[in-house]
Formats: sequence, C-alpha cells, structure tokens
Amino acid sequence: MRGLRASGGIVGLALMVLAGCDAPAPPATSARPSVRPIVAPPEVAPGPSANSLALASYYQRVESDLLSRGLLRRDGGGPDTPYTDTDVMRNFERIAFYDEYQQGAGYRPSSGRAGGLRKWVGPVRMNVEFGASVTEAQQAEDRRLVADYAARLARVTRHPISAGGGAANFHVLFMGEDDRDAMLARIRQLAPEAGPNTIGIFRDMPRTIHCLVVAFSGQGEDHVYRRAIALIRAEHPPLMRQSCVHEELAQGLGLADDFPGARPSIFNDDDEFALLTSQDEELLWLLYHPDLKPGMTPDEARPILRRLLDARAGGPV
Repeated sequence: MRGLRASGGIVGLALMVLAGCDAPAPPATSARPSVRPIVAPPEVAPGPSANSLALASYYQRVESDLLSRGLLRRDGGGPDTPYTDTDVMRNFERIAFYDEYQQGAGYRPSSGRAGGLRKWVGPVRMNVEFGASVTEAQQAEDRRLVADYAARLARVTRHPISAGGGAANFHVLFMGEDDRDAMLARIRQLAPEAGPNTIGIFRDMPRTIHCLVVAFSGQGEDHVYRRAIALIRAEHPPLMRQSCVHEELAQGLGLADDFPGARPSIFNDDDEFALLTSQDEELLWLLYHPDLKPGMTPDEARPILRRLLDARAGGPV
C-alpha cells in the first residue's frame, strides 16, 4: 500500500396550485384558452462533495511536493541505483515472504515473521470498475492504463495475466469519497467471505493510505491466490494514480511487503520510484518461475533463487 454509497434517489413531486382572483368571470365561450406546457428544468448532476475536493487538493499537494524533491521517478532505475544478484535475493525474500500488515487485523503492523510463498497458479483476469464520481474520459484512460500494465506483467512473469476478458478474479476499483457506500457494497458482493476486519480496511482507509490491494487465498490452499481487490482513489492526480496501479497490481500478484532496503523499487515506502523498475521486474520473474512453489519457506526457496539467478547471468532461463 502506498503511503497506506448506495445511492438513494429522492423523487421530487411538483404540485401546481392555481390561485383564483376576485375579477368577474369572463363570458362563456366555446374557444379553449391556450395552455403552455410546463417544462421541467434539466437535472444537473451534483459535483464532487467538499470531502472529495479536499482530498483531491491534498493529493495534488503531495504529488507536487514529491516531484519537487526529485521523487516519483519514472526511469526504472539507472547508473545511480546499481544492484547485484545478492541484493535481488535479499529483497525478494523480504518482500515475498513477509507482510506489511498483520492478516485479519486491519492496519495493525505485521508480527515480522516470515510466511510461505504466495502466488497465483491459474490465469489472472483483471477487470476495471468505476464509481459514479469518475468521468467517462477518465474511465477510458484508466482502462488503457490497466490493460497496458497487465500486458507488461504478463510479459515479465510469463504467467497468463490479462485485462478486460473472461470471468474476472482480480478487480480494480477506481472509486472516490463520494462512492464510499457503493464501494463497500460492491466489495461485499465480490468477496462475500470477507469478514468485518477486511471490510474495515476499505471503510476506514486513512488518507495516508493512497491505495491498497487485498488478495484472497483458496479454501484449503492458504498460499494460492484466487481473488484480489485493488482500490485506487479517484481523487489522485495522474502520476500518483499510475503509481498506485503499478504498485497494487504487482503486490496483488504476491509481492506483498515493502522493504526500505529495496532500490530501485516501488516496493519501498520512500516514494523514490513511481513506476515498476528493472529490479521489480526481476522479482516478479522469480516469483512466477515454475520452480518456486506456493507455500515454500525462505530456506526452501533460497537455493532455487541462487540457481535461477546464476543461470540467468549466463543467458535466458
């Protein structure tokens, strides 16, 4: 996680009251008086609420501040961010086997203990949904963003990842403060097994949590992902919006933690990089190598990681 309304219509009933006057009635005539049709004024869609506008202003300031400090880089790393295979092994272990937050406990930090490797074994089919607060033009842009990124993730991982086709199992929700009730209702539909703590993660999301993803494992298969829901705030400016998509969709594939020592990487809360880096691509490639199985411990995975990295140094694996 970076940083970490069921609509009810009101029916208006207009009553037209004709008031009489004291003047004498005109003589009877067979001609009917002309009646002008009453045309209701067009409905005007409500604009963003004060809360949504305030949040959009806040995130614009955050983005501007980060850019002014040389952060939110989009270059993927360069000569100033060298890394070795030893760095990749260390960063993979820290990001893939640990959690940022304790499972089932809301925003409580994790215990710091390593768990088993988690990943998808079946195809990942992403679908994009929007709250009513997101304009059609923005929806089109967000669909392109997710589709292009899904294609990149598929190339990097060599795993079937797609967007916009088939029965979705990875749901990407672009919703804002004014969509909160509708967002919670939709999450309950998508994940009926989600308990109060999971719902609370979405409901009580503080503004310091810019976006998030929750992945759900299969019954009896604790380390195999079957469904994921990512929430991207509709109030984000363009670069932070893209940054959220890059981080949350990659984390929803199994790289669940952030690690301060990872550089260049988006799996690092220092916001130095906005978009997936060259090292991040290596981490994803390793995660989805068929030799790494769901449920593996760090001790079991370490010699495999070493072998894969050594072999890759000599050519494609």
